[in-house]
Amino acid sequence: MVTPQPFSKVEQRESDQNKTESDKNYFNANGNGSLSTDSSNGSQQQPPQNSTKPANPDWDKKIIKNANINVEVKNYKSFSELVKDKIRKYGGYIAQEQQNQNDYKIEDVITIKVPVDQFDNLVNELTAGDEKIFEKKISSEDVTTAVVDTKSRLEAKKEVRLRYLELLRQAKNMEEILNVQHEVNGIQEEIEAASGRIEYLSHASALSTINLTYFQVLNATAKDSDKISFGTKLWEAFKNGWDWIGDVFIGLISIWPLYLAGFLCWLAYKKIRIKKISNPSQNQIK
Repeated sequence: MVTPQPFSKVEQRESDQNKTESDKNYFNANGNGSLSTDSSNGSQQQPPQNSTKPANPDWDKKIIKNANINVEVKNYKSFSELVKDKIRKYGGYIAQEQQNQNDYKIEDVITIKVPVDQFDNLVNELTAGDEKIFEKKISSEDVTTAVVDTKSRLEAKKEVRLRYLELLRQAKNMEEILNVQHEVNGIQEEIEAASGRIEYLSHASALSTINLTYFQVLNATAKDSDKISFGTKLWEAFKNGWDWIGDVFIGLISIWPLYLAGFLCWLAYKKIRIKKISNPSQNQIK
């Protein structure tokens, strides 16, 4: 049978020190709720900081942006392809397009809708080439306050509607029911109008508008040919005068019933006058 040997003084001292350090770590971890101390470097871990509260989503910037751009291009077809590629690149779409062509130029007028965060990039891309810019106008309107105010009024109207519905349940006769229902209908219309206003402003601020007009000159001399000569103006004046005379003549003919009524009145007046003249003795006796 092996008898355990007693610890030496040095081993007993080391054991006591380890036990003391273990007790300290346990106390720090469980006694006061703080993290344990690392005995090797003496550093203490800090508790995690509280995360910041998220911002009110109603106060996110809602800005309506619009741009009007008018440029002259050298190659109409290639620029059209470039415009469509840039629109797809930045996640936009063409809301409206109108193409015009005459002897002088070929022109395209398009309305582009693009996400508001890509508005500046697309505008810069459309005007970054060697095209001749006749107009570049950018405007913006901050509607954040309008959206927040409308939402606040909407919530207030909903609370009022709930109160009226409670009164409707407590109504005792038909007159009270009709009066309360009339108020409820009016508040419901205001709620729908406010909801539509919020939806419109949110949509308008989410998608910006670019009105782009670009054209290519086909024949520069054809622009002067559009001017009307003096002889043409003189002929048009005679033609317009003749047309006016014709319109007056037709207008006079169209009122023939008045002529007929006037003629009948004249005949009746003349007949009565002749009758009075032919019987002067009767007039004297009377």
